[in-house]
Amino acid sequence: MAKEKKNDINKLQFEEAIESLTGIVNNIESGETDLQASLEQYERGMKLINHCRDILQAAEKRIEKISTQRKDSEDDDTAEPKVEDKAEEGLF
Repeated sequence: MAKEKKNDINKLQFEEAIESLTGIVNNIESGETDLQASLEQYERGMKLINHCRDILQAAEKRIEKISTQRKDSEDDDTAEPKVEDKAEEGLF
């Protein structure tokens, strides 16, 4: 069953995970849960935090890739045309 919960966490979108994490924090802070339930919620909360970090790291990598592609594209646009390109344009 623990694996099922882990898989459930992996299926959550970032916003859903944050919402769930907020609920856990509020629940634990209320002091109305017994120790065992608090520990279980804390453990789930840590898994949610790790899941959110994974999502954010993947987003960061995606942004870096997009930025690199954009920079490469801009570099290509401002670069000196190659000799072959100049010849095709009738410059040679």
